[in-house]
Amino acid sequence: MRSTDDYLIFYHLIEQGSFSKAADLVGLTKSVVSKRITRLEQDLGVQLLYRTTRKLTLTEAGEVFFAHAREVYYSVQNAEQAMSGLGESLTGTIRITVPTISGELLLPQAIAEFSAKYPDIHIDMDLDNRFVDIVAEGFDLAIRTGALPDSSFIARRLVEAHWVICGAPEYFARQGVPKVPAELTQHNCLAYSYQETGAKEWLFKDDDKPYTLKVDGNFTTNNASALRRAALFGQGLVYVPRVLVAEDLQSGALIEVLQEQVGKRLGIYAIYPYTRHQPMKVKLFIEHLYQCYQKHEAKFSS
Repeated sequence: MRSTDDYLIFYHLIEQGSFSKAADLVGLTKSVVSKRITRLEQDLGVQLLYRTTRKLTLTEAGEVFFAHAREVYYSVQNAEQAMSGLGESLTGTIRITVPTISGELLLPQAIAEFSAKYPDIHIDMDLDNRFVDIVAEGFDLAIRTGALPDSSFIARRLVEAHWVICGAPEYFARQGVPKVPAELTQHNCLAYSYQETGAKEWLFKDDDKPYTLKVDGNFTTNNASALRRAALFGQGLVYVPRVLVAEDLQSGALIEVLQEQVGKRLGIYAIYPYTRHQPMKVKLFIEHLYQCYQKHEAKFSS
């Protein structure tokens, strides 16, 4: 196995842009760093750098190796921080931004359990359906579903959420039960506007190939709880995350249809910036969220 030092030396060389600056950081001489890089290229059988008197430029192979070197560097940093953070005072505030639907479901329970363990940590949760810039607006992390930001962020997958189509027994008594997705055009389909496919574009699968079907109805909202209530009142059918209606399905207040054809499954992630100085309280909170979502995974999936 290749020495971690090779990755770290290469990382610092590219980050600093010169052999002398990298040598100062790693505690070696400039000539030793140069020899280590030359030997590295020989061992790998590829050229990693184009060297000129003014700058260093990565080759295609160098780009690949640097990406791995950066991961090694952050892993080492995180390991050191984890050890030093064991004596860190677990106080202060964690600011989190989440979509409304997440804030109304499992998160309150997860936060309550976390607060019982760490009563001196204050959780500031902001419910917002827009795509918040967590760095610019000063948040420690965000809960995101589906689409993820660029690689300057780290994404911790919490759980996979399956979506369902369901309605109240009295609705089906009046309108009948759809047997195939195409029959939904004859039904009152209530729309949840906060979804990337569009409020009235419902996702299905045919031989595991996804496709969308345009539906219509007399109610659209960006509030998932209001949509659930409308379904419970028998107004129409809804296409929502299973976790939103898990208890209703279990009690029979709502009935699931087209289970085999529904094609929407989205990952739920904790998103946070790449940083060398992430507080221990934030790390503990993210790990707690993961454990809580995993414990309730059955509510999210069929």
